[in-house]
Amino acid sequence: MQTDSVQDRIKGILAELVAFDTVSHKTNLPLIAYIEAYLANLGVVCERLPDETGQKASLFATIGPPDKSGYILSGHTDVVPVEGQVWTSDPFTLVERDGRLYGRGACDMKGFVAACLAQAPHMAAASLRTPIHFAFSYDEETGCTGVRPMIERLAGKPVKPLGCFVGEPTSGDVVVGHKAKHAVRASLRGKTCHSALAPHGVNAVEYAADLILLVRETARDLATHGPRDPAYEIPFTTALTSVAHGGRALNIVPDLCQLEMEIRAIGAQDPRALMAGIMARAQNEIAAGMRRIDPSCGIDFEEIQSYPGLETDPQAPLVTLAKRLAGRNGHSKVAYGTEAGLFTAMAGIPAVVIGPGSIEQAHKADEFIAISELAACSQFLSRLIAHCAGP
Repeated sequence: MQTDSVQDRIKGILAELVAFDTVSHKTNLPLIAYIEAYLANLGVVCERLPDETGQKASLFATIGPPDKSGYILSGHTDVVPVEGQVWTSDPFTLVERDGRLYGRGACDMKGFVAACLAQAPHMAAASLRTPIHFAFSYDEETGCTGVRPMIERLAGKPVKPLGCFVGEPTSGDVVVGHKAKHAVRASLRGKTCHSALAPHGVNAVEYAADLILLVRETARDLATHGPRDPAYEIPFTTALTSVAHGGRALNIVPDLCQLEMEIRAIGAQDPRALMAGIMARAQNEIAAGMRRIDPSCGIDFEEIQSYPGLETDPQAPLVTLAKRLAGRNGHSKVAYGTEAGLFTAMAGIPAVVIGPGSIEQAHKADEFIAISELAACSQFLSRLIAHCAGP
């Protein structure tokens, strides 16, 4: 059973973490400094990895013998924006109501980070034989970019961790797979003129519509004829256009339209290759038609997000351990992306996703995490400490 002191410590730490406004376009350094100071009081040495601007940083810390293989507890410190959302309380002030804790990031995923830090005193006192590492990153919400330099450092170290638990909200389920994502921005360059002379121009918005239809055609083909993985709620690869900007006035033929498109692929498919096929058809079928009217027109593509999927063998020792620590027998896969796939792809570190809270609550107004979920996560961590302390 968890003691009241541990539960109170989780709430107190989570209140501190939520109070830091770490929306992805802002600095996370005050939060990182808070965690450093907290761990320093326990005698834990931290390694800070700043980004190129010096305004953000990841944090890596080890409790236990640094020369042995151990387990990573991974979480991101950034959160999504609150602008345009209607909250019933200040999103950066933790509020408790009816067994729930409300605040931006409470679920995704400062609740997990708080549970880890609340258990850190027990880790430090346990004389661990197998180390436990904290890996806290930035810019996960904008494409899983901030964790990559930290993983590169891990890949170069002589001792590789045994595995990584990524604490994204899974309601405590053991997640062994997530889809890979590749996203691009398409800029269609047309030729402007007065709308009364429309045939003399190249309407970037209308050609963008052709590209949207191409993406939609691809999505339909993937859903109908593509490979399937029944472990996913959406068991096939998906494609869509989610953002479109173009045009300035009704009586002006638009010379620019930008689209943002993504593919989320199951393990049997490569989203980058699928997107490359869409881009090739767009150049051959759409851009070629634009150039026939004016050679200066065309389509430019740029990558805006890309991360690998996760495909951990359900029979892997890490999965078996995760199930034992969680007290569960099953496993699943999720459509949303996490940093877990990067730990495996970049450093060969096995990973599973398991954390408190439901993804249904993430990114919404009045985001919350149930106190019972945090208690279950804390129990998971207590069992991990016992496992790493050994007999």
